[in-house]
Amino acid sequence: MIKGSAGVVETQYYRHPSPLLLESGETLPTLTLAYETYGKLNREKSNAILVCHALSGDAHVAGFHEGDDKPGWWDAVVGPGKALDTDRYFVICSNVLGGCKGSTGPASMSPATDKPWGAKFPVITIRDMVSAQKLLIDHLKISQLYAVVGGSMGGMQVLQWTVDFPDAMKKAVVIAATGYSTPQQIAFNEVGRKAIISDPHWNNGDYYGKASPGHGLALARMVGHITYLSNESMHEKFGRALQGKDRRGFDFSTDFKIESYLHHQGDTFTKRFDANSYLYITKAIDYFDLTKDGSLTTGFSGVKAAFLVISVSSDWLYPPYQSQEIVSALTANEAEVHYCEIRSNYGHDAFLIESGQLNYIVGRFLSHTVVRDVMITDVQTIEEGTTIAVTARRMVSQGLNHLPVLGSGGRLVGIVTSWDIAKAVASNFLWLDEIMSRDVVTATPDEPIEEAARKMEEHAISALPVIDGDQHVIGLITADAISVLVGRGNP
Repeated sequence: MIKGSAGVVETQYYRHPSPLLLESGETLPTLTLAYETYGKLNREKSNAILVCHALSGDAHVAGFHEGDDKPGWWDAVVGPGKALDTDRYFVICSNVLGGCKGSTGPASMSPATDKPWGAKFPVITIRDMVSAQKLLIDHLKISQLYAVVGGSMGGMQVLQWTVDFPDAMKKAVVIAATGYSTPQQIAFNEVGRKAIISDPHWNNGDYYGKASPGHGLALARMVGHITYLSNESMHEKFGRALQGKDRRGFDFSTDFKIESYLHHQGDTFTKRFDANSYLYITKAIDYFDLTKDGSLTTGFSGVKAAFLVISVSSDWLYPPYQSQEIVSALTANEAEVHYCEIRSNYGHDAFLIESGQLNYIVGRFLSHTVVRDVMITDVQTIEEGTTIAVTARRMVSQGLNHLPVLGSGGRLVGIVTSWDIAKAVASNFLWLDEIMSRDVVTATPDEPIEEAARKMEEHAISALPVIDGDQHVIGLITADAISVLVGRGNP
C-alpha cells in the first residue's frame, strides 16, 4: 500500500450541554472541545482510535486544512498506510481542555463576565482533560475505543484513560511519558511559568486585547525546548558554530547558532500559543501523579487494556527508566504489556521525528488483532425450544440478523439467522428447533481476526459466536466489524 495523506480536514466543535465538575471541586459552567476526525467509523463502532496531544499540540494531528501547505503535527504517523491507518481506523484528536486552539481555556469567554477568563479560569488537571474527552467520545456514541494513543503529555492522558475508564479502550499506546511528574520536571515547568508571570505585559492574566506577554512566553518556550532536545542532537545540528559571523563578538549579542535557534523557537511559539494556556497546562502536568499510597502498582490495579510502552534512549525529560517503571507496575498487575526503547539521538522530540520506527512498532501492535479486540460483548441470545414467532419478534425488535441458541446450562447448541426465519415462515414451521443450525462455526476470543475472517469466507457466513472453554457464548464477531481490519499487511 502507498502511504498517503489523510487529505483536507476541518475542525469540528462539541459543545457539552451541562457544566463540568473539575478535580479541584470547582465547576466549569460551559465546555467546548475542538476536534478532528480521520477515516470512517465502522457500523459496529469498534475501530475508533483517540490520539492525545502533547503540551503545545492541538486537534490538527494529520492532513491539511484548506489552503495550508503544512500538515498536522503527527502527519507522519496518521494517514492511509501509516501506523494509525485511516483506511482501517477512525482516528479522533481533540484540543485539550485548557488549550487555546478552539477548546475551552483561559482565552475563552467567561459566562459570568462576558470577558476572557484569563487567570480566573479554574485550575485543571490531566484527569479533567480526560473527563472532557470522554464526554466527546460519548457524544460520538462510541462505547469502547479500539485504542488510545499519545506521546509526552499525550501519554499521560492515555494512562489516565486506562485508570479512570478501564473498560473504555482495548489498547493503550504510551510514548515518552511517565506515571508521575518528578521534581526536575516540575522545576523546569516552574521556570517557564515564572518567565511568563514576570513579564509586565502578563498583567495578572488580563492581557487580551492588549500587549501580550510575548517575551515571557518566548523565554518559557526556550527553556522547555531545551528539555525536548538531547546533547547529541544539539552537537550534531549546531555544534559550536557561529551564527552569521566569522568571529565571536565578545559582547552579549547572539554568537552561536544554538542561541539563534532557541530565539527562533521562542518567537515562533508566541504567534501560535496563548501564555495563560501555557501556565494552566504545565500546572496540570505538574499535578499528574497516578501513584496510589505511593505506589504506581497500586495506581494501575484496575487497568484492563493491552499496553504498548515506548521510551526514547536519549530522552532526559522523560527518561527510559520512567517508562520501565510503568511497565513494571503494569506487569505486577498482570496486564498485557509490550515495551520498546527507540534508539535515537533526537531526545524527547523523537516521538515526533522518528516516524519510521514508530510506524513499524505502533503499526504492528495495533495490527496484531484478535477476536476479543473487535467482538460484540452485549450479545442477544435465545433459548432452545422457543417458538419461531417469539424468535422473529426478538430479532425484529433488536434489529438482529443472528441469534445464538442456548441449551441447558447456557451452553451454545445452535444459531438462527434472519434467513432461517424467512424460510420457516414459507414452510409453516412453528418451532425454533426445526430450523436452527446445530453445526455452528465458532471463534475463540484469542484467535487472530484473520482466522475468523477465513472461517466466515469458507462457510459463507457473516457472523461467528465467540465461546469460552465451557461452550458459553461470550461475544459475537461480524464480518462488518472486521472487514476494514483484515486483508492489509502491517505498516
